[in-house]
Amino acid sequence: MVNPVAVWVDAFTDTPFAGNPAVVVLLERPREEAWMGSLAREMGVSETAFVTPRPDGFDLRWFTPAVEVELCGHATLASAHALWQEARVAPGASIRFHTRSGLLGAARRDPWIELDFPAAPPAAEPAPAGLAEALGAEPRWSGRSRTGDLLIELADEATVRALAPDFGRLAAVAARGIIVTAGADAGAGHDFVSRFFGPNVGIDEDPVTGSAHCALAPFWAERLGKSEMIGYQASQRGGIVRVRVEGDRVVLGGKAVTVLRGELEGT
Repeated sequence: MVNPVAVWVDAFTDTPFAGNPAVVVLLERPREEAWMGSLAREMGVSETAFVTPRPDGFDLRWFTPAVEVELCGHATLASAHALWQEARVAPGASIRFHTRSGLLGAARRDPWIELDFPAAPPAAEPAPAGLAEALGAEPRWSGRSRTGDLLIELADEATVRALAPDFGRLAAVAARGIIVTAGADAGAGHDFVSRFFGPNVGIDEDPVTGSAHCALAPFWAERLGKSEMIGYQASQRGGIVRVRVEGDRVVLGGKAVTVLRGELEGT
C-alpha cells in the first residue's frame, strides 16, 4: 500500500511562513471521517485538506482541528498547488474539485492560481447583542452570508488592523465566523482589508480566508462599483487575495509556496 503524501503549503503568498498554512493530504482511496479528523488535529493548522482522485476530477474535504467545514479557500488553493507540483495533474490542465459546497474549479495563471467559487453576498441584519463589545469596535454595517459568516464593516482600515477581540465573548456569537472589513486607506495598493475570527470552529483568527472573500467580493463590488479588486487580509501573517465577481461566482486569485513535503507512516 502506498503511503499518502502530505504537503505543507503556505497559501495566498509566495513567501514561506506568510499567508495561510494548510496541509494537503493526497490519498489514493477514500478514508474514514474519524481518521481525517484525527489527522487534522495532529497537524494543528487551520485547515487540513484531503484530496482523493475520481474519474472526473478530485473529491476534496477540509477539516480544522475541531470540525469539518463546508468551504475553504486557502486549502483549495493549496490543494491545487500540490496536485500540480506532484504531477498528479498536467501543468496546463485545470482541476475540478467535488466538495460539500458543489463543484469548484482551479486554473493556473502563472504565477497566480485562480479558483472558481460560489458567491455568498451578505444580507443585512442587525449585529448580534454583545458583538461590538466582543470586538471592541462599533459596526458601521452588519450582515450574514449564506455560509453562516457574519460580515461586519468597520470605520476604517486602522480600526480593522488594531482589533484585539475578546475571543471568549466572541465564541458566544452564533456564527461560523466573523469577517470584519473596511475600505482601504488611500494609496494602499489594495481596495479593502479584512480579518476573520472563528473561535466556534477552533480558529481564533484565520490568517488568510479565501471563503470569506466569497462574501467580501460582492459586498465591496457593490460599494466600489467595480468587479475586480484586491483584498488584503490584515492578520499577523497577512496575505493578498485577488477577486473578480462574475455573476453568481467569485474568482479568487492567489499564490502558494511549498514549505514541507513528506509521507504519512503507519496510517
